Amino acid sequence: MTEAAALPGQPRGGVLSGPATPRAHCVLAPNPSAMTLDGTNTWIVAEPGSQLAVVIDPGPLDEGHLRAVIDTAERAGQRVALTLLTHGHPDHAEGAARFAELTGSPVRALDPGLRLGDEGLGAGDVITTGGLELRVVPTPGHTADSLSFHLPADRAVLTGDTILGRGTTVVAHPDGRLGDYLDSLRRLRSLTVDDGVSTVLPGHGPVLNDAQGAVEFYLAHRAHRLAQVETAVEAGHRTPAEVVASVYVDVDRSLWPAAELSVRAQLDYLGEHGLI
Repeated sequence: MTEAAALPGQPRGGVLSGPATPRAHCVLAPNPSAMTLDGTNTWIVAEPGSQLAVVIDPGPLDEGHLRAVIDTAERAGQRVALTLLTHGHPDHAEGAARFAELTGSPVRALDPGLRLGDEGLGAGDVITTGGLELRVVPTPGHTADSLSFHLPADRAVLTGDTILGRGTTVVAHPDGRLGDYLDSLRRLRSLTVDDGVSTVLPGHGPVLNDAQGAVEFYLAHRAHRLAQVETAVEAGHRTPAEVVASVYVDVDRSLWPAAELSVRAQLDYLGEHGLI
């Protein structure tokens, strides 16, 4: 068994940029960091043979990256006809307005403040640009406006920051809420069980070849962290910073500020359910 196969979700090795499924191609943004991993995955999605493409998460406001996305589509004989956003964090959405200028494509998002055009996105919407079928899946929790996109023909789901290709994501309190996030993970698990989704195309990190394994790992991880936070509170740790120092000792200290956001969400969840 390879190391990759032993990890949750079976991360796909090799170069991150490039074709991932018959319909999805990744262009990696040059914005690596502790929070963005290797950088933001900008996804070009198109039906084989179609001249129209959909771009999901243009990424940061980086002219070179935005033009690289356009060039990649054009080399495949495609024109960017629509831009979608999984959520509004700058590493995913900051470049959207400039990308719309460069391509002439509308931008659709759940948050009206991020839209450029008349149409938004909501539960049950189906994108059919160029014969492509993308189904909108509400997955709030990381942020209130987080969406995923189900690509049935490739048995894949594009998850933004809801599921990452490596590690786990932050519940960005107060906008993000743990109860919503757990519901979203269960919704994604249903896609793997009921709709045959087997591949995760994440907003950061490598493609995951075992979607159900990834979701189950995320659910188990959240349950484990929640129990740890509850135990820390019972031991007398009262502030989010104290809880982080007790519970997240296995996490790089540079990530503790982000961990504190998740702890705040966990404390809210425990309080709402009368557990602390």
